[in-house]
Amino acid sequence: QVQLVESGGGSVQAGGSLRLSCTASGYTYSGACMAWFRQAPGKEREGVASIYTGGGATYYPDSVAGRFTISQDSAKNTVYLQMNSLKPEDTAMYYCALDPTNWLGHCPLRPNYANWGQGTQVTVSS
Repeated sequence: QVQLVESGGGSVQAGGSLRLSCTASGYTYSGACMAWFRQAPGKEREGVASIYTGGGATYYPDSVAGRFTISQDSAKNTVYLQMNSLKPEDTAMYYCALDPTNWLGHCPLRPNYANWGQGTQVTVSS
């Protein structure tokens, strides 16, 4: 059974930085798609970064491109989300997701992943 455990959320002022971590267990880590999503109250879940763990290809929506960076440490089965220049509109619950479907290395930012973590709250104040 796949388990994903996120950490690193918190409160920060606008312009600050946070780094989220997601550690996967119960799955052979290489060759999967992993992604970070966020959901604010009353809004749909939005993909903010994805990575193909077998090759490192990454994807970002325009809303976070240039500010967020997803990376991985295969030895630790961990994916990170470095968030810089944070804005109040980045406030949300952030979720890690994993899917064994590799989508030929083009990991989607749609919330159709099979496995999800419990989420970690990020709050950005102005």
